[in-house]
Amino acid sequence: MAWNQERAWPVHALVAAGWIAALTLSAQDADAATLRAVANNNFVSATATGTSYLTATAGAAQSWEQFDVVNNGNGTVSFRARISGNFVSADLNLTQPNTGRLIANRRTADAWEQFTVVPQSNGTVALRSAANGQYVSADLNLGGVLVANRNAVQAWEQFVIADQPTTPPPTNPPPTTGTPPDFGSSVHIVSPTTPNLQGVIDGIYNAQQPNHFGPRRDAILLTPGTYNNLRIPVGFYTQVLGLGSHPDQVHVNGDLRSNAFLGGDNATQNFWRGAENFSVTPSLGIGNNTMQWAVSQAIPFRRMHVRGNIKLNQNGGWSSGGWFSDVLVDGQVNSASQQQWISRNSQWGSWTGSNWNMVFVGVPNAPAGSFPTAGQRYTKIAQTPVIREKPFLFIDTDGSYAVRVPALRQNSSGISWNNGGATPGRTVPIGQFYIAKPGDTAAAINTQLAAGRHLLFTPGTYVLTQPLRVNNPDTVVLGIGFPTLRSDNGQPLMQTADVDGLTISGLFFDAGATESGVLLEVGPNGAAANHAANPTVLHDLFFRIGGAAAGKVRIALSVNANNTIVDHTWLWRADHGAGVGWTQNPSENGLWVNGNDVTMYGLFVEHFQKHQVVWNGNGGRVYFYQSEIPYDPQSQAGWNSPTGRGWASYKVADNVTSHEAWGLGVYSVFTNGGILLDRAIEAPVNGNVRFHNMISVCLGNNGGIVHVINNTGAQTGCNASFTPTVTNFP
Repeated sequence: MAWNQERAWPVHALVAAGWIAALTLSAQDADAATLRAVANNNFVSATATGTSYLTATAGAAQSWEQFDVVNNGNGTVSFRARISGNFVSADLNLTQPNTGRLIANRRTADAWEQFTVVPQSNGTVALRSAANGQYVSADLNLGGVLVANRNAVQAWEQFVIADQPTTPPPTNPPPTTGTPPDFGSSVHIVSPTTPNLQGVIDGIYNAQQPNHFGPRRDAILLTPGTYNNLRIPVGFYTQVLGLGSHPDQVHVNGDLRSNAFLGGDNATQNFWRGAENFSVTPSLGIGNNTMQWAVSQAIPFRRMHVRGNIKLNQNGGWSSGGWFSDVLVDGQVNSASQQQWISRNSQWGSWTGSNWNMVFVGVPNAPAGSFPTAGQRYTKIAQTPVIREKPFLFIDTDGSYAVRVPALRQNSSGISWNNGGATPGRTVPIGQFYIAKPGDTAAAINTQLAAGRHLLFTPGTYVLTQPLRVNNPDTVVLGIGFPTLRSDNGQPLMQTADVDGLTISGLFFDAGATESGVLLEVGPNGAAANHAANPTVLHDLFFRIGGAAAGKVRIALSVNANNTIVDHTWLWRADHGAGVGWTQNPSENGLWVNGNDVTMYGLFVEHFQKHQVVWNGNGGRVYFYQSEIPYDPQSQAGWNSPTGRGWASYKVADNVTSHEAWGLGVYSVFTNGGILLDRAIEAPVNGNVRFHNMISVCLGNNGGIVHVINNTGAQTGCNASFTPTVTNFP
């Protein structure tokens, strides 16, 4: 049917035709209709770009939730999204499991864009797709994605079509076109035409590069466009974010750089900085079209396109531990002195370098060679079993700010945004977020969460007097610019309910002066629900006990909810800074896992006084583990566990019957003499409890680690003179 032959039906015409029963009509804008899903009472949204599946996720109807209902003259109707002018299609060309999902990306209404409206006895309607004869479902197991794949009509297949939204707009509506939300003074929104842009960037860096433990936090947001001859050095607590819907919509033709913080080109304290969602041509880099990214822990580098090469240290100096995910490097990655590294769902022209522990998960062109060969200590897992990429802030084509929440991927390899396409998922308008700023109270934030709002933390420090409670399914909690949560009155910082689909990303949890038991608790103790179809995912969460000031907590992170995914975390009991000492920043464990089928990528845990990790749940999977045990036990007699000398870094409980981990490194750096750790890893001997590619290292002159896992593996040599490995256990 040609575009100029179509005519939009007002909803009252559908009523008159007997297709829809008993609707309250408005005389205003009668041709604009909304679809509200009975499954969750949310409105159906279509994005302006037409690259995302329709989802029933909007609590209120605004521009993205308006559709023209078009009469096709054959007993069917089509839905045209007003935000884009595109028709909604039940696309059968999509590969499984996406076949039949609804997407507004067609300029004409052919068979796949036609639907029969089927009245239901309760006043709702069902929509049967002409593409396959199946009913459209707002599938809550997919986060509310609309898909034509049901043979019968039940609650999820029922909709209300109305002329006007049935709920009032939120109190924090989306901005008008071109107007950014109020993110506060620590968020710097820039464009290629920003006056003195290089001076703005340099001013932030000059303040942040020496700011190892200070309170300042900054987010630099790059609006779409090309930034020629721009140098972006990145210091502490600074996050640089592109605001395109695709990384190549923001292009820095110049340099992005992390410089070593310590003298002697030493980057082992280059923490808490990151870059996401833009492309870089390193024409002003260190030469040979190469950018320098000298980093260690807590450095999220995500959804980036390096149009050249990247080197992960500075002038051959030390560097220790880092993270790539959803990254494309056109040229070579040189890991140089990096002691350990994890790359997930990334691609490059080539990779060179290996030290102790390099892990590649879902990387289609990982380097040749394999663990434990020196110079080839590579652990390679061909596919990432399950992941939902981190949400990202972007500007839609109409100038509105929104957050893209990627869809769950299973058995994936490579980047999520290849071939110029959008990452599958749902888009949440910024008006559905409460934008938190330093000074907001926990009570005020909890009120917004309870009302069904998502939460976006802007940079700064938030002193909380009660836990933040994330109880509603599919809530997104997103931080930009390393927002830091702290409680000084003995309260946990955040607790979640045992519900589906939570996303908690980009937050910094700082232990307070009074012991609080736990900093973040995912699911209550005893959580039992199965969340396999819509798991909770934690991205880039960083925990600190001491360093900025004395702090204490028994457990930093407790994961009780089944099927939780942790995608990059660093849990750190500080070994330097203020408030550091055996009695000044006490903390027993970094991570405690009680949930079943919990999956973790990029698990960094260091210096806790007992086990760094205690794993009690079944079905756990860990891809990359890096851990230094505490530097500061005062004596061997004061640091003995029930199983012998010292506390194993990684402890799988005796009752666990299934567990698997790949690519583990455990290191000792004892400051006092005469101290040994009998076993870096302890686990029950069971054919379904399996470990692959482990190494232990003694740095410094004192003590060491006697065995790698249980009583297997030789003793370390001091000053890294001998680094024993175990390839498989049992």
